[in-house]
Amino acid sequence: MKKALLFVLALIASGCAEGELEESASCAALSIESPLEDVLLCAEQGDARAQYNLGLAYTTGQDAPQDGAEAERWYRLAAEQGYAPAQFWLGIMYDSSAGVPEDNAEAVRWYRLAAEQGFASAQHNLGLMYDTGEGVPEDDAEAVRWYRLAAEQGDVRSQHTLGYMYSDGEGVPEDDVLAYMWWNLAAAQGNEDAQGNKDIAESRMTREQIAEAQRMSREWLEAHPPGGN
Repeated sequence: MKKALLFVLALIASGCAEGELEESASCAALSIESPLEDVLLCAEQGDARAQYNLGLAYTTGQDAPQDGAEAERWYRLAAEQGYAPAQFWLGIMYDSSAGVPEDNAEAVRWYRLAAEQGFASAQHNLGLMYDTGEGVPEDDAEAVRWYRLAAEQGDVRSQHTLGYMYSDGEGVPEDDVLAYMWWNLAAAQGNEDAQGNKDIAESRMTREQIAEAQRMSREWLEAHPPGGN
């Protein structure tokens, strides 16, 4: 099963405060409205969030010219400080040959660093690399492990994909009830493909199985309220 890797552009989450930025503490006042030149000042002082935001600006062309090489440079500076969003975006750049030569093994390395910090999008993409055998040996069980970590955080792509894994018995025993549950959760977040898959699964399930899957879905939602930790 090959699944398309979804690249989701993140919003620029922070900028730099106006005025003189003499210390990194000044950069703690970053705001989305701040001018790019202030973001640059913070980035040059070594502030990882500012470096990441500058990378995003060069990626998206928002407030800066689109420039893959510059984006990669700023992402790397932040990523080497352990900043998970920047590590994730470096992974994307190597995965999609954006600003750097395509290198799946290097993509996996950066995805893993972010995933191990609990960054859900990186966990999903790392699962995908194991699922497709890109940059690592194909390993469905390891793919499921990373998909599950992201899905438990509410990542809709991983919830949808876990439904496939359970439906097809890839990396886990085949289980229509769990497939339905994960598709049901993804559908509740507006994923139309998951809704369609859930409807197909329902046609081959007993009423008891459907009731069990719906009960499990409700219990999962109760244990994972929106905005909860």
